[in-house]
Amino acid sequence: MTAPAPRAPRPRPALIAVVAAGGAVGTAAREGLALVVPPLGRVPLAILLINVVGAFVLGALLEALVRRGPDEGRRRLVRLAVGTGFCGGFTTFSTLAVATAELLRAGATGVALGYAVGSVVLGAVAAWTGVLVGSRS
Repeated sequence: MTAPAPRAPRPRPALIAVVAAGGAVGTAAREGLALVVPPLGRVPLAILLINVVGAFVLGALLEALVRRGPDEGRRRLVRLAVGTGFCGGFTTFSTLAVATAELLRAGATGVALGYAVGSVVLGAVAAWTGVLVGSRS
C-alpha cells in the first residue's frame, strides 16, 4: 500500500491580502517615481532606478530574514508584504522589455542594448550588494 499523495497547500486569504497590500503600495510608489523622474535622453531613468533599488531591497531583505530564522510568523509576513508584494509591484521587468523594444523600433540599437544589459547588470550588482548588507544586519 502506498502513502497518500501530499495535499497541495490551501490559499490563505490573509496572506494573499498581505501580498496585495504590499503590491498596491509598491505599484503606487513606482508610478509616483515614474511621473517625477524624467528620462535621461531616450533612457527611462526612473524605471532603471526603480529596478536597481528594488533588486537591492529584495537582496537585503531576504538575506536579513533568512539569517533571523525560519520563514514563519512575522518574518513570513514581512517577506510576503515587502519582498513579494512591495518589491513585486515596485519593480517592473515588463516596462524594461517594452522600453527596450521601443528603443529598438526607433533605431536606437546601441541605447536599447545598453539600457537592457545595463539594467540587468546593475540589478545583479544591486542584489548582491543588498545580500552583503543584509548579512551584516
